[in-house]
Amino acid sequence: MNKLNTRQLETVAKAYDTLLVPVLCEKWAYRLADVASIQKGQRILDVACGTGILARVIAERVGSEGLVWGMDANPSMLAVANRIAPDIEWHEGSAEALSYENDSFDAVHCQFGLMFFSSPKAALQEMMRVLKPGGHLAVAVFGPLDDIPAYAAIADVYERLVDKSVGDALRMPFSMGDTDMLASTFANAGVHSAKITTEKEAACFSSVRNMVLSDVKGWFPFAEIHLGEDKIEAVTEEAKTALQAFQTPDGAVEFQVPVHIVQAIKP
Repeated sequence: MNKLNTRQLETVAKAYDTLLVPVLCEKWAYRLADVASIQKGQRILDVACGTGILARVIAERVGSEGLVWGMDANPSMLAVANRIAPDIEWHEGSAEALSYENDSFDAVHCQFGLMFFSSPKAALQEMMRVLKPGGHLAVAVFGPLDDIPAYAAIADVYERLVDKSVGDALRMPFSMGDTDMLASTFANAGVHSAKITTEKEAACFSSVRNMVLSDVKGWFPFAEIHLGEDKIEAVTEEAKTALQAFQTPDGAVEFQVPVHIVQAIKP
């Protein structure tokens, strides 16, 4: 399968920012900023920043006296982030090998990125390394798919109508939802002070089709998954039945999304 060129990848990143961020990320960016008690003048790192919603929220909190860095492995995401907020420092890099000095930041945040890293353990060790003593780590991951039946249902639709690999791709973001496994991941990385809390927030897509497009246009192409219009229509029609329990009278799709927020303080 041909890989997308730079312009096409930036189009995917724009779709991600338009279709997925307002529904699944924006509210949690404010929650994550709140739990870390960010203060004016601090230096903050946002790991796996995507198109930058959390970094932008943090920048509002630290003010002109502070500094915010957004780091992501995806240059297309960073290109979109930079166009939206050029005053923030955007860096391309790996979470497993952060290019920052020891004890550099007052806080390190990571929103919905941990489950995609090749080594969550190494990434957590790196986040703790670059934190100052007394610095705050705050990481958010989605709860288990069993607790988000709307996504479980649509993942099954992709598996039936397209391929099991596509269904599994949609299940991947929810793969760290088990709190025992999550706690073990932090402990194995040497983060023994981690505290896990779980909160819920409503997610609402304006239509079944927009929920389908949020994945088909907003991140499947990054995984080299490309669906033609005929397949998109077939998935959408099947999803209308599968998601019937979550549809509102005006055709929107609304459901609760649990999120685990893990916090730790560097000794």
